[in-house]
Amino acid sequence: MVTTAQTTATNTPTRGRRSPLASVGLHLTLITASVIAVFPVLWVLLTSLKPAAYATTTDFFKETTLANYVDLLENTEFLTWFGNSLLVAGLTTLLGVFIASTTGYAVSRFRFPGKRGLMWTLLITQMFPVAVLIVPIYNIMSSLGLLNKSAGLVITYLTIAVPFCAWMMKGFFDTIPREIDESGYVDGLNPFGTFWRLILPLAKPGIAVTAFYSFITAWGEVAYASAFMVGDENLTLAGGLQKFVNQYGAQWGPMSAASVLIAIPAALVFLFAQRHLVTGMSAGAVKG
Repeated sequence: MVTTAQTTATNTPTRGRRSPLASVGLHLTLITASVIAVFPVLWVLLTSLKPAAYATTTDFFKETTLANYVDLLENTEFLTWFGNSLLVAGLTTLLGVFIASTTGYAVSRFRFPGKRGLMWTLLITQMFPVAVLIVPIYNIMSSLGLLNKSAGLVITYLTIAVPFCAWMMKGFFDTIPREIDESGYVDGLNPFGTFWRLILPLAKPGIAVTAFYSFITAWGEVAYASAFMVGDENLTLAGGLQKFVNQYGAQWGPMSAASVLIAIPAALVFLFAQRHLVTGMSAGAVKG
């Protein structure tokens, strides 16, 4: 005899199952989105492997050559620009992680005069567009003698990365139980020792997101780098790439080759941090 429960289960359609038409539509949408995302990157890569005569054509695999890469490395200051960018991005990442982490921890754990004002300041600084800030920051750096110096760019990029990262780290530290801090105090650790030995190891996802954001901020920024740096020996990659474009045309081969090489460090940083990105960003958004 069929029970009532079995009859109900038989007559009730299974939840979560898509129709064949909906499944086909979903897969077509995903394939289309993937092609749109990959196509520009693939186009640049294939263009970098083409001779100059075919740079603007669709003959991607005709006379494939590495001449653009050889020309870029031997006849330009690309390696100098690359080294300058690595220095600026590396210092921005290290200092950004340290400042954002200590600021986020202090705001999360302690009460002090001006705490609310500090948080509002960190929030408001995110509202100003780059175009509005270039002139005042340029004047400040000029008065400090930091124009055309890597230190000036690092300080500038920290003003972009630290406020956002400090807010995020504050939200991440809010998710870590305060009992861990108390256990550190019981063991004789001071606040910084507790932060460094106990809390920071638990904050790896948040640190990964902070490091990734700080690095990308410095690595891919164009406006400040173009305005503050002059001279081939001082340029970063952002300013160096502009050398391939002038009023008479563009050198698409070397520029596309440079774009491919520039993408490699960013991809490596992303691969290193990717397993922590979702955890860190979601945790940082819980109690912002």
